[in-house]
This record gives sequence, C-alpha cells and structure tokens, in this order.
Amino acid sequence: MNQKRGFQLNKAMIVTILTLAWPTMMEQLMQTAVQYIDTAMVGSLGTQATAAVGATTTVNWLIGSTVSALGVGFLSYIARACGAGERSETAKSAGQAVLVTFVAGILFTCVTLGLSGVIPVWMQVDPDIRDLAAQYFFILYLPMLPRTATIIFGTVLRAAGDTKTPMKVGVLVNLVNVVLNFLLIYPTRTMTLLGLTFTMPGAGMGVIGAAAASAVAFTLGGICITVVLWKHPMVSPKGSSFRPDPGILKPCFRIAIPNMLQRFGTSLGYVAFAAMINSLGDVATAAHTVANTVESAFYIPGYGMQTAAATLAGNAYGARDRKKMEDMASMFIPIEVGLMILSGGILFLTAPFLVDLFSDAPEVIGLGTTVLRMVAVSEPFYGFSIILEGMMLGVGNTKAPFAFNLAGMWGVRIVGTFIFTQLLGQGLVAAWGCMIAHNLLIFGLYLICYLRGTWNPLATTT
Repeated sequence: MNQKRGFQLNKAMIVTILTLAWPTMMEQLMQTAVQYIDTAMVGSLGTQATAAVGATTTVNWLIGSTVSALGVGFLSYIARACGAGERSETAKSAGQAVLVTFVAGILFTCVTLGLSGVIPVWMQVDPDIRDLAAQYFFILYLPMLPRTATIIFGTVLRAAGDTKTPMKVGVLVNLVNVVLNFLLIYPTRTMTLLGLTFTMPGAGMGVIGAAAASAVAFTLGGICITVVLWKHPMVSPKGSSFRPDPGILKPCFRIAIPNMLQRFGTSLGYVAFAAMINSLGDVATAAHTVANTVESAFYIPGYGMQTAAATLAGNAYGARDRKKMEDMASMFIPIEVGLMILSGGILFLTAPFLVDLFSDAPEVIGLGTTVLRMVAVSEPFYGFSIILEGMMLGVGNTKAPFAFNLAGMWGVRIVGTFIFTQLLGQGLVAAWGCMIAHNLLIFGLYLICYLRGTWNPLATTT
C-alpha cells in the first residue's frame, strides 16, 4: 500500500515538474531560435558584422543576469508565501516588484547608454568595428525599462506557478523580432517563393536594423507582461502600495544581493573572458560567438527544469515539508542529468552542421565545431549543478552558489584563459578548455553539498 502511494506521489510530482518546466523550456527554445535566426541573418553580412554584434554579448549577459538576480529575491519570497498559503503577501510583494523594476530600469538605462561608446574599447573590439558595435549596443539598451519589466515581472509570475504567461509573451516578442529583422536588416530585393517572384521591401540597415528590431520587440514585451501582471488573480499589484516596504524588501534583498553579486561577478568574468578572446582576432571572435549561440539551445532543458526546481523547492520550504523537498531532489536530478546526456550527445553529433548555419568561413566552422564538441562532453555535469543551484535559490540559499560560481569563474576560467591565451599564445580551444574546467569544478562543489545535505534547510528538522 505504501509503495503504491509512493509511486503515485512520484508520478504526480513528475507531472507537476513537467507542467512547470515545459513553458519555460518553450520560451527559451523560442528565444534561442530567434538568436539563431539573428546570428544567421547578421552572419550573412560577413564576419565583421557577426563580430560587431557578438563583441558585446557578454556585457548583455552581465546586465541581464544582474537584473534577473533581483527577480530571484521575489521568486523565493513569493514561492514560499504560496507554499505557506499567505495570499496577501504575494500581492504586497508584487507591488514592491513594480517599485524595484522602475528604479532598476531607470538606473540601468542611464548606465548602459552612458557607457555605450567606451564598452567596445574595454572589450578590445577591433578598431574597424568599434563604432558599429557601440551603435548596436546603444540602440539595444534604449528600452531598458521594459526589458527590466519583462525579466522581473516574468519571474514574479513563475514564482506563483504561472510559467505559461511569460512563455506567451516571449513567443510574441521573438516573432516580432524576427519579422522586423527581415524587414530592417536587408535592402529591398526581388524574391521567389513557390514559383512566384515579388519585390520584398527592406530598409537595408544591416546591424543597426537588427538592433532596432530587438529594441521594438523588447518594448512590446515589457508592455504586454505589465498588463498581464496587473490583471493576474494571484500576484496583481493593483491596490498595493508602491512605497518601500522593509518587511518585504529586506528578505528579498537578503536573497537577491548574494545572487546579484554572484551573477555580476560571473558575468564580469564572461566579459573578461570575451575580451581575451576578442584579442585573438575576428576569426576567434566569430567562432566564439557562433559556438555560444549554438550551445545555448542545448542548455534549454537544464534551465527550464531549474525554474521548476526553484519554485517547487520554495513551496516545500514555505510549507515546511521535508519529505517533499527530498522527493523533489530524487526526481529532478536523474531527469535533468538524463536530458543533458541526450542534449550533449546531439550537440556532439550535429556540431558541424549547426556551425555551418551561421558562417560560410571554413576556419570559423572548423574552430567552432571543435570547441562545441569539447563542451558537449561536460553537459551532464553542468546539468546537475543547474538543478541543485535552482533548489538552493528557491529556499533562499544564495551564499553557497555565490562562492561556488566565483571560485570557478575567477579561480579557474579567467586565470587559466589569461595564462594560456595571453602568456602562452594559445587560442580559442585552450580558452574553452578552461571554461570546461570551470564547469567541472562547480559540479564537484555542488556534489559535495548534495552528499552532505547542506543544500536542504529542512534536513535537520524532524
């Protein structure tokens, strides 16, 4: 009888996990598909265009991940409030999320636009494309306030168990981005489709057109998700106070600040990593940009499951349900590792074909294929780290992930890449080898944490 009940519990938990995870996976799949299309469209303009767009990609990660960290504080707070059945707290916290979004959006707009001219210099971008890279970056960050709303409000909705709405908004944003890319990047030209020849209008703006398309799409996304949040039955901020509430902001910031420092430190490491790769020349920069784009699709299962893990862990912690917390770990980890083994295998086999989609240069294709096959082998280890980090974030434990990620990024990846590329004269392959070593170190640290049980704050309860 107990075995049957346990089986039903596990089956129900799998359904819950997948119900929460699949919309996030679909949202990320759409984002990745658009990133593929963007890179392919810009790549058709030449290696310099690809390098101009890709040269500031890691700065985009730095900004986006820092804003996302603010959302993590609200995710943990709201998920725990939902698990404890405290509905009034969810609405209050949504009001505080609106306040934080407004302040952070305005601040990041000023910072990004003010620094747009010097960022390509800091990133060691080739002087021939610095002006183009700066213009692309400036336009991309004009709508920073709606971008911040999309990130933080999407996290608030996911914390309340609504992963479908952010997915729908993401699909809309990505479709608009693709259509505008098609119209703005290329000039007016004659096309043939299904035997019909016609004139397709186009602005012929090239890289600038790609930036403008993204800016319009981001603005639309921010407006849409704000409207949805305002009408949401559980986390609508309508009627809530938008004045600072220390009772909510303090616990949210206690979680968000270590996560923000982690993401900022890690993303700053990505910036330093990319700057060293940019110094290797256009071919290495283009191959790195293309490989990053290809690789991102194969992390979709991992990060989709991480969102579900964070939400359910927060619910279990709020309900003080130790057994549910332990059951979740036993379900999430094998599912995640299995998915990452599958995705890593597919990446290894299809790497040459996928790189060929984005570049016609044989040297870029060869180099990109090599580094992708290297990283494909490490994906299952990274998948384990993603899940355990998600559960720890859901219960508000952001200090250990902060320490683990900074140790891996700065102690292994950056130091190693500097030694190999700047001192020993090695190339992109050595740099990606250091990246893989970074991922393996984090896996080892999270594995120790899991085996000792320190990831679970309910482990010592009876």
